[in-house]
Amino acid sequence: MTDSPTTIRVLVAEDDTAARETLVDLLTALGYMVVAEVSSGADAVHQAAQLTPDAVLLDVHMPGGASGLEAAHEITQHTPGIAVVLFTGDATLSISSDDALRSSAVALLPKPVPPATLDATLRLAVARAHDLLSARQEAQQAKQQLEARKLIERAKGILMRRTGSSEQEAYRIMQRTSQDKSVPMVNIARAVIDSEPGMKTA
Repeated sequence: MTDSPTTIRVLVAEDDTAARETLVDLLTALGYMVVAEVSSGADAVHQAAQLTPDAVLLDVHMPGGASGLEAAHEITQHTPGIAVVLFTGDATLSISSDDALRSSAVALLPKPVPPATLDATLRLAVARAHDLLSARQEAQQAKQQLEARKLIERAKGILMRRTGSSEQEAYRIMQRTSQDKSVPMVNIARAVIDSEPGMKTA
């Protein structure tokens, strides 16, 4: 299958060679692109950072200094937006809510996993990870916009006091300076605040 913008890129982390090969073959048959196959949690973390796949399939029990849970936590911390799905052959395994939250894994699948279940889980996990990343980015953008407005208001007050100008005139001064220097108005506001004795922007 040729790569396309809709192809989901998956990294597989499984220490059992035969099980890993079976899983890779299944993913390929389902239309996924397997970008890497690794046998340890540490390698999974490294390859996820290098390749930024859409999803990582992690065996819970792996050698190499990082379990699947630990690797999941590191991947989601360092590379937000990657969907992490854990799987295990241990039918008695249960993951505490604390472990689940810390790992940020989207799902825990049994091994061997039925093809239809694997396909549905991966697609839902990738969609959810993208939604969460978008929500985080929107929240961060809103926070930055709020901080910028606060700085502009502070700078406006300083200019009004210094120049005796009205609120609108002080705003226009910063606006014109921003246009003349081709820099964002918040940068002009920071410069105004930083020039005031005893005042500094964070």
